[in-house]
Amino acid sequence: MSTQNIRTARKGTTESAWVRCVLIGTALAFMFLFLVLPLAAVFTEALRKGWDAYGEALQEPDAWSAIRLTLLTAAVAVPLNLVFGVAAAWCVAKYEFWGKSFLTTLIDLPFSVSPVVAGLIYVLVFGAQGWLGPWLMEHDIKVVFAVPGIMLATIFVTVPFIARELIPLMQAQGNEEEQAAIVLGATGWQTFWYVTLPNIKWGLIYGVILCNARAMGEFGAVSVVSGHIRGQTNTMPLHVEVLYNEYQSVAAFAVASLLALLALVTLAIKSVVEWRHEREMKAIAALPPERPTPLASAATVSA
Repeated sequence: MSTQNIRTARKGTTESAWVRCVLIGTALAFMFLFLVLPLAAVFTEALRKGWDAYGEALQEPDAWSAIRLTLLTAAVAVPLNLVFGVAAAWCVAKYEFWGKSFLTTLIDLPFSVSPVVAGLIYVLVFGAQGWLGPWLMEHDIKVVFAVPGIMLATIFVTVPFIARELIPLMQAQGNEEEQAAIVLGATGWQTFWYVTLPNIKWGLIYGVILCNARAMGEFGAVSVVSGHIRGQTNTMPLHVEVLYNEYQSVAAFAVASLLALLALVTLAIKSVVEWRHEREMKAIAALPPERPTPLASAATVSA
């Protein structure tokens, strides 16, 4: 490329100093106004009456119950969505079958349905006047206004996160390596553990992080099916709403600060995962052409 062409390309892909300053300043101002300032306000209000009041707010039995229920719900929803997401992504990305587009649409359904509507669905199905309500009451099984309903609603709204992270990744990778592993004698499980899983591990971890963050912070669907029973069916977001409506602002912001800390931890983990993934990609790119591939591992296992 000639010197004139290089200068033209640089001129077309760069901006003047004042334009860059305006764009960067606008982005920083937006981040400060809508991200940093609200986050600082949460911690400021939580500590407005000192550390003693902050600690007392978090030591209340109702607050501990909300924390335990939130962690329990995430501990149930995330593994189930992990299994479903991997299976659905494998099915959609590796096979061709009738109804594939319909299955993909079903996976995306929670993104297009309001969380409140999602919670109402479970009330209409499992509520006292719902389709299964009379049978559940006869057998003394509680779903709505109980912990199982909260878990079901949370699972529904978090279904797409892991699957949607893996489907494009697995489609881009193709199925040549899996087919070669099977030809070499590897079983289905060996192909998954030694070929597919190493290729999707970073996308899988990223999807799990997003799924966990949504499960802990879900409000709309859980609010409909929980019944707002203090100490029993209130998760952390619901407990914050109850405290704020009762004008206990310090206690409300104290619990909200825990959710904010969870968000910051999630962001830190996400950054670490992206950094590790980028470093691994650079290391792979630096390997010589004759570097070992996952196929070699599959062949070793089959042998």
